[in-house]
Amino acid sequence: MTRREAVPALLLLAYGVWFASRALGAQLLVFDDHPGQLFRAWHVVARGAAPWAWEPGWWTGYPELQFYPPGLAYAGALLHRLSLGTLPLAAAYQTLLWLAYLAPGVTTFVLLARITRSGWAALPAAFVVLTFAGGAPGIASGVEGGVHIGMVGARLAWALLPLLLLVLLRWIEEAGRLPWLLAPLVATIVLTHPAALPAAVVLTLLAAHAAAPRGARLSRAFGGLALAAGLTAFWTLPLVLRLEHTRALAWGELSLAGLARAFTTQPLLPVLVAAAVLAVFARRDPSASGTRSETVVARFLPAMIGVTLTDRVVLEPMGIRWLPADRVADGAWLALVLAAGVGWARVCRRVGRDGALSLGALALVVLLSLPGGTLVLVRQPAEWPKLEATVRGLRLEHLWDLLRRVPDGRILFFRSSVPLVHGTAWWRPHTHILALTPMTTGRAIVNGTFTHPSPVAALVYRGDAGPGALTSLAETRDGVSLFGRSLATLDADAFNARAERLAVSAVVVLEDDLPGVRALEDNPVFPQRLASPPFVVFQRSTPVELPRELDPSRWTFQAPGEGWIGARLAYYPLWTASAGGAPLAVRRGRDGGLEVRAPRRGATIELAYRPGLPEKLGLVVSGGAILVCAALARRRRAIPVPPCA
Repeated sequence: MTRREAVPALLLLAYGVWFASRALGAQLLVFDDHPGQLFRAWHVVARGAAPWAWEPGWWTGYPELQFYPPGLAYAGALLHRLSLGTLPLAAAYQTLLWLAYLAPGVTTFVLLARITRSGWAALPAAFVVLTFAGGAPGIASGVEGGVHIGMVGARLAWALLPLLLLVLLRWIEEAGRLPWLLAPLVATIVLTHPAALPAAVVLTLLAAHAAAPRGARLSRAFGGLALAAGLTAFWTLPLVLRLEHTRALAWGELSLAGLARAFTTQPLLPVLVAAAVLAVFARRDPSASGTRSETVVARFLPAMIGVTLTDRVVLEPMGIRWLPADRVADGAWLALVLAAGVGWARVCRRVGRDGALSLGALALVVLLSLPGGTLVLVRQPAEWPKLEATVRGLRLEHLWDLLRRVPDGRILFFRSSVPLVHGTAWWRPHTHILALTPMTTGRAIVNGTFTHPSPVAALVYRGDAGPGALTSLAETRDGVSLFGRSLATLDADAFNARAERLAVSAVVVLEDDLPGVRALEDNPVFPQRLASPPFVVFQRSTPVELPRELDPSRWTFQAPGEGWIGARLAYYPLWTASAGGAPLAVRRGRDGGLEVRAPRRGATIELAYRPGLPEKLGLVVSGGAILVCAALARRRRAIPVPPCA
C-alpha cells in the first residue's frame, strides 16, 4: 500500500474504530436479535456443527442451522474453540460484530483503490458503505440492520462481495484462467447469507463477459460456481430437499412507493445516483488501466436492478419467497455505491487534487446524509444496550433462578421480546434476551426469540403449523395475540389445550400485558402466580414429562397410551422410533409435533435422530468438492473446470 493509499485508509479505520468502540465496546450487545445469534453459536459448541443437529431448547426442538445460514454461528464457535476456551463465546461473538461493522468499508476501499489507482478517490464511497443505514426500509446489510438489529450474517456476506470482485480483478484485466479462490469465496458468501448469492453470481458472470473468448470464460465461470455449490452441498442439499419442514420468513416487502419516498427524503441518494451515472454512461479511455474492471462495476448496478425487479415482480407473486427481493436488493445498493465510487474517481482524474476533492466530498456526504438519516454516524447509548446492564435492569437473574425451580416442562413466553423503553409501538427498542434462557437455566422454551422459521413457531404466531410464509414480525404480535388469537379472546380452555401439547409447565407474562390476558385468569392448570418484576410467572402444580435425552441422537419416554401418541417433540423426518427393538411408525401431527404409534400403554419408546440420505449425500458432495479445491490450491493454478453440461 502506497502512502497515498495509507493515509485515507487510516482515516477510514480511525473513524470506524472510534464508532465501534462507542457503539459496540467490549461487552456483548443485546439489542434486538443479538442474543439469539449468540444462542446459535452456543448451539454449535454444545450440539455439534452438523446443520441438521437437533436443538431442543427452542420451539419443542428444531434443526436450528439447517434452515438458517450457519456461517456466523460456525465462525463464533470456531473462534471460541481455537482459543481453547480462553475467549468466551460472547467475546468471540462480539469480535465478529466488530469485524462485521468494519469489513464492508474496508473491502470497498481496497477494491476501489485498486480499480481507480487512488485511495483518496476511494474514500467517500468506502465511508458510505461503512456507515450506510439504508436507502429504503428493511435493508439488512447496513449499520442499522447488520450491526444494530443483529442481522450480522447479512452484513458479513455484503462485505465479501467487494472481496469477490477483488479476487476476480486479475482475471478481468489480464484474462488467463479463473482464480481458484472463486469457489470457496462464493461458498462462504452462501453459508453466511444466501441473499448475497445473486450479487455474487452476477459479479462472476460480468467478470467472465469482460474479455474474450467470452464463451470459454462463461463456461469456466459456471464451472467455478458449480464447484462452490458443491462446497455448500452439506447444507444446501438437505435445505432444498427438506423445505417443507420450514416456513419462509417473507415479512419484508420492497415497494416502489418506499423507494420513491427514500429518494425524496434522503438527498444523499440522488447524489449517489448522479455519480453512478458517470460510471455507467461516461465515455472511458480504452487505453487506461482498470478499464475492464470499471466496466464490470458500472454494469453491476443495472444488472442487480434487473435481478431485484425480477425477484419482486415475477418470483414473489409466484410464491417463491426464499430469497426475498428486499434482501436481494442489498446487492443493488452496494452496486450503486461502487458505481458512484468509480464515477467520483473519474471526476478526480479529470480535475486532479483528489485528496482535497475527496475530503470535500466526504464533508458533503455527511451533510447530505443528515436530513434522512442515510448514514449512521453517531450512536445513542440507550439504543445499544449491553448484557450486564440489561440483565440488571430487567432483574433477569431473579427470573432465571425462578425458572430453574419451576416444575419440569417447557417455559412459554407470551412475548418474543422485552421492550427496553416505555411505550406501545412494537418497533420501540427491545431485546430478545429471553432467547438465552436455555443457556442460562437448562430449560427449553417456546417463544421468547425473534421471528423463527419452524412450523411450531408458525403455530404460536398464527395458530397453525401449516405451510405458507410468515408474513409479519413476531414483535408485531407481542402483547396483542398468541396462537393466532387476540389475548382478549384467548380463553383458558383453548390456551390449556395448546400448552398441554407443547408440554408447557410455566408461562411468563410481562406485567404490562396482564390486564389483557384472559387465558390465565383463575386458570386451574396454572394456578400458582410468582412475581419477578417486570415479569409474572404462572406455573403448574405438577411437572410435565418430556422425552429424556440419552445422547444427542437418542431419546426415550414412556407411552401414555396405546395407538398414535404425541412425543412432545417437533416432527422432523430424521426421527425414527422403536420399542423393544421393533420399529414403530411415526408421523407429523397437526400442530407440527412428532407422533408415534405406541404398541401399548407404558411401553418404553426409543427415539433415534440420525442423518438421512440427503444429509449423507450432501456430505459426500462437499467432501469431493473440498478435495478438488485443495488440489487446485496446491497447484496454485486457475480452475481448469470443463463447461457445465
